[in-house]
Amino acid sequence: MQATAYTYDPQSRSGSVLLDDGTPVEFAAEAFDAGGLRLLRPGQRVRIEVAGEGEDRRITLVTLQTF
Repeated sequence: MQATAYTYDPQSRSGSVLLDDGTPVEFAAEAFDAGGLRLLRPGQRVRIEVAGEGEDRRITLVTLQTF
């Protein structure tokens, strides 16, 4: 799934993305670390993997979108 980076805190390595429908979804440091990224800037397109649904939905991977 694709999304746009919305927030990122380099100290905690956590942040949030906006899904294409505008829904914000937060991610934890574990999801950021799983993607092997060093930095994330708001506005960057990212690829995410999600587990669960509804209130239990969580991002398990954040990586840069490649074409």
